[in-house]
Amino acid sequence: MRRCLALLMVLSYVPAHIAAQTSPLWSEQKVKNFLPHMTWPEVRDLLTRTDMVLIPIPALEQHGPQGPIGTDFYAGLEQSKMIAQRTDVLVAPILFVGQSPYHLGFPGTIALSSETLQRVYFEAAQSLINHGFRRVLLYASHAGNQYIASYIADRLNQETAAVAVTLSDGVAAMREPAAPRDSTSTQPVPFDRHGGVGETSLALYLFPSLVQMDKAEKATLSVPPGLASLPPLVATGDRAATLVFLAEALKPKATGKGTSTAELSTTGVWSERDPREATAAQGKRATDAFVDAAVRFIERWKQLRPMQRP
Repeated sequence: MRRCLALLMVLSYVPAHIAAQTSPLWSEQKVKNFLPHMTWPEVRDLLTRTDMVLIPIPALEQHGPQGPIGTDFYAGLEQSKMIAQRTDVLVAPILFVGQSPYHLGFPGTIALSSETLQRVYFEAAQSLINHGFRRVLLYASHAGNQYIASYIADRLNQETAAVAVTLSDGVAAMREPAAPRDSTSTQPVPFDRHGGVGETSLALYLFPSLVQMDKAEKATLSVPPGLASLPPLVATGDRAATLVFLAEALKPKATGKGTSTAELSTTGVWSERDPREATAAQGKRATDAFVDAAVRFIERWKQLRPMQRP
């Protein structure tokens, strides 16, 4: 009996002792094909099955009073990991930070120059190319990085042995065209972009513990007179209006355009809708549609151009 009691005491002590020697904040679980979690033999093994790498290009920028500054980082990372569970592709995050100078009017935003970003991502991609990855997908999970992503893709195509595309182009190639809006409707479509209902819904689905919905509030927007007619057109999906609007809107205060976030919005949210309308269900639908299209594109690319064995 004494021996049994002693053994039980030892067994009960071991887990507590081990727990006392590990960080109480550690909560991550190993995720398949996620580079920071992998060992080098696991990367070597993955290279026998795929030569594709998916690189998110996110940002650290304000997302209103309810959204974490890391919204674009976590959204891109979580969606990329979901993609990699359904089709073999390495997920290789490089930086948290992106190009966000127009959000610097709100504390916490960090911004790098386009020159710095493209150089860092290009050199990081070169490392992966040297290991044997020959196809690169660049995912601008912060829309403000889209032109940087395209430039990096072009540099990789022109200057290395790899072939690169932006994931946004791949997803667009696989998605069905959006149904045209009913032209007889008299109800205006609310403008909803940065930190609004759509983006907050994504956050509620992908990383809910970081969203503070009790602090969400509807922003008061101030759009320069010359641009005031464009948001309703952007909201309807007018591509020409969107191109013209975004070329001028959300630009650093120093440009004099009057379109930095702090000049446009009282809360940093760029939306005519109330973020409190956001739901995890909306975020799931958007994520499922994006991930499905991304997986279909990757599988199609593999079919069109099978992996070249060394």
